[in-house]
Amino acid sequence: MRIAPLVLRPARAADLDAVLAIERGPGYEDLVGRSSRQEHEAMLAGPRHAYFVGERSGIEAFAILRNLDDPNGNVYLKRIAVARPGQGTGPAFLAALIDWTFASTRAHRFHLDCFADNSRAQAAYAKLGFTRDGVLREAYLGADGGRRNLVLMALTRPEWFSRAAPTR
Repeated sequence: MRIAPLVLRPARAADLDAVLAIERGPGYEDLVGRSSRQEHEAMLAGPRHAYFVGERSGIEAFAILRNLDDPNGNVYLKRIAVARPGQGTGPAFLAALIDWTFASTRAHRFHLDCFADNSRAQAAYAKLGFTRDGVLREAYLGADGGRRNLVLMALTRPEWFSRAAPTR
C-alpha cells in the first residue's frame, strides 16, 4: 500500500482547531510548548508569523515560521508538531518546509531552538543537516515555573543547497 505524499500548504484560520488538537496531544507541552487559541489567532493574523500545515487526508502536522522578511535572512522555526510522532511525518514535513523556505524566500539561515532534553528532535534535525550552534541556559520558563535550557540549531542556504543538489 502506497502512502500519499504529504502536502505542505499555508494554514488558514479554519485550520486552528487541528493545530490546537495536535499541540495539545499527550506530552506535547513538554516537547514543543503550547500557545493559547488567542495567541495562535494573533500570530496567524499578524505579519511576523507564517503558519503551514502538512496534510494527506487531513492535517497531520503544523509549523510556525517567524521573520520571513528578516533583512539578515534569518528565518526562525517557532514550533513544529505532528499528530502521530514516530511515523516519519515530522522529518518529511520539515524537509518540505525547509525546501519551501529556501526556494521561496531570501532566507540565508533557517534556525530553531528545542528543549535540551528532547534528544529525539535534535537527532531528527541533525539528519536534515542542522548543526548545533549553542545552548540558551535556563531560557524557557515552563508552565510549572521551572527553567529549561534550549539548544540552538541552524541550517544555512549553502548547506541546504549542497544537501538538495542532485548527485553529479
